[in-house]
Amino acid sequence: MYTLNCKGRLLVIDKPLVMGIINTTPDSFYEGSRFMGASGVLKQAEEMLKAGADILDIGGQSTRPNSSTVSAEEELQRVTGAIESLHYNFREAVISIDTYYARVAAEAVAAGASIVNDVSAGLVDPAMIATTGALRVPYICTHIKGTPATMQQHATYDNVTREVLDFFIQKTAECHKAGIKDVIIDPGFGFAKTPTHNFTLLKNLALLKMLDKPILIGLSRKSSVYKTLGITAKEALNGTTVLNTIGLLNGAHILRVHDVKEAKEAVTLVAQL
Repeated sequence: MYTLNCKGRLLVIDKPLVMGIINTTPDSFYEGSRFMGASGVLKQAEEMLKAGADILDIGGQSTRPNSSTVSAEEELQRVTGAIESLHYNFREAVISIDTYYARVAAEAVAAGASIVNDVSAGLVDPAMIATTGALRVPYICTHIKGTPATMQQHATYDNVTREVLDFFIQKTAECHKAGIKDVIIDPGFGFAKTPTHNFTLLKNLALLKMLDKPILIGLSRKSSVYKTLGITAKEALNGTTVLNTIGLLNGAHILRVHDVKEAKEAVTLVAQL
């Protein structure tokens, strides 16, 4: 069992949690995750919370392969109002900010977020880890090489599982030194990895337990699902559920998903085993 101190509120991980994805961006890879404007964000959040979402993850910048970079200023314009509205209307909701900018993380936490989800592990903005330590909120540290715009050029490994494990040994030590008490590790499915790398990591996910940190997986509707099956991201819900189930069996503690209801069902059924 793990606990996350989310600005004084303890989020207990005594069973796997589900994080719902809400993107305030027009170019996320999956159209069904895009919600522009406060009303769209609030409606989607309400549906996700009713379906059992434990965390709402708000992002204002696409991190799909070869995505264009958005400035911190534009990202703040996209996410700050959304987070303020969510925090005002759903006071009990745990909100995560999906960003690799330290400034965005700080202002999002001030607006009501209580977890920082950084897909760059501090590699894009060197101030991110120290900033999160000062904010005293949980930090999701994701394995990546390069940046979202360049990462697929770096998808080469001698042993992907060992390299990801070594990365987290170094990064978790850096996080603790910066004062981050609660570190969540995300192996970064799709970030500087081919489908073969992703399936290898999923198969070996249990090896990451030796880090003694909560493990988050983000496989929802990604190309490893839809390209393997020869379908589209829109059609990839069933395949996502299959891979999430494998992840749960191999030790995942948090599922980051577009489809909360189906992920909660997977958690419930796996628990019966």
